[in-house]
Amino acid sequence: MTGLGLSLRPSVRLAGPPALVNMATRSPWPRPLSLPCCCLLLLALGGPGFFQSHAVEVNVKDLSNNTCIYAEWMMSFLIKYETNSSEYKNATLKPSTNVTHDGSTCGNNTHAPLLAIQFGAGHSWSINFTKTNETYQGNIISFTYNTNDAVFKDAKTKGPITIVVKDPMRPVQLNTVYKCHHLDSIEAANVSLFFWNVTLQAFVQNGTVSKNDSTCEADRSTVAPTTVANLTTAPITTASSPLPTTTSKPVEKPLIGNYSLKEGDKICLLATMGLQLNVSQEKPVLININPKTTNVTGSCGNTSATLRLNDSNKRFIDFTFAVKNTTANTQRFYLKEVNITLISSINGSEPLNAGNNNLSIWDTFLGSSYMCQKEQTVLVTEDLQIHTFDLRIQPFKVQDNKYSKAEECFADSDLNFLIPIAVGVALGFLIILVFISYVIGRRKSRTGYQSV
Repeated sequence: MTGLGLSLRPSVRLAGPPALVNMATRSPWPRPLSLPCCCLLLLALGGPGFFQSHAVEVNVKDLSNNTCIYAEWMMSFLIKYETNSSEYKNATLKPSTNVTHDGSTCGNNTHAPLLAIQFGAGHSWSINFTKTNETYQGNIISFTYNTNDAVFKDAKTKGPITIVVKDPMRPVQLNTVYKCHHLDSIEAANVSLFFWNVTLQAFVQNGTVSKNDSTCEADRSTVAPTTVANLTTAPITTASSPLPTTTSKPVEKPLIGNYSLKEGDKICLLATMGLQLNVSQEKPVLININPKTTNVTGSCGNTSATLRLNDSNKRFIDFTFAVKNTTANTQRFYLKEVNITLISSINGSEPLNAGNNNLSIWDTFLGSSYMCQKEQTVLVTEDLQIHTFDLRIQPFKVQDNKYSKAEECFADSDLNFLIPIAVGVALGFLIILVFISYVIGRRKSRTGYQSV
């Protein structure tokens, strides 16, 4: 379930017979395997974890009460959905205590083994397996979420939506248990699927789970580097923390990145900024985001737009912008929401997902861009902040693929106002000094004439 090399295809379950349809091409997909219930299955739920999820333990048995699939894992789903007001919100789903297992099967000569669970208000997840003479692997992952669930408040599209993920996981030797504690993810359309603490064996031989382990590559890299390819980390010294015995290299100002989204051939969102995360988990850490290794996705709309930045170390930053009416004829845009997912751990701490959907900053007239050269801090939570540098943003009404006239932030305008005042004051002092020197010189000259 982790380490998958996958091609992602979103689809929506339509009315009528349950089938998957690729909405881009309208071509039919084979529906997820629906196999006869020819096995017994035991399912247990463990303690809390990342995203407040539960460990799911599944033991699939055949009619002879022999185990054929054994799996224990943790999972969570982060879903971005559109509301009736054309805004975008995030919802988190996770298996809880009401998990069922309809359709799980050991398989036979005509049907592949299938591991399937159902949870919540109409959500389900499944994976089927194939094998060769020496190895087994996953084949298709299917995830269905139901936007009729109360967690999807005011969802514009109601009903079940299915995401199908094709392509196999890396082959695992038969009679071997695949293990991976490392947190991994799969992205499909507006869905991020998270998996961690995975223990799996398909095609169990003689009904006994093997004692031979196959560890994923991520777990074999046990020592986390202090400097990663696309971000630099360094401890933050606070007043309450003891001073380090050695001097740490200070974190430099982050590189300034230029990001954009397109609709067809036209740019619909522009953003320029340097980004630095301030994370206070086990140890406070500053993280500089490197724009050279950051991918850009998102969505544009008339009243809502989202910019998602994904660095190569699986750190996601979502900026959601909205439009508001200040008067009948005046509209402004602002930053409404920020969501951050840090999948890779920092200094050995747990992964992190946090957001703030009650922001009202970077407020500017619609049709203009917002600019702030000075460092700004966006409060996500008490333990997570974003520092921006040399910021300029225009998420709506981009004309000719370039920024419109900028409205400067108060800090910049205040600075621009103070500079000429400071120059004027300095010139005033200089004039006064020149005048005093002239008066003193004249007095000395007169005294010299009188003495002659």
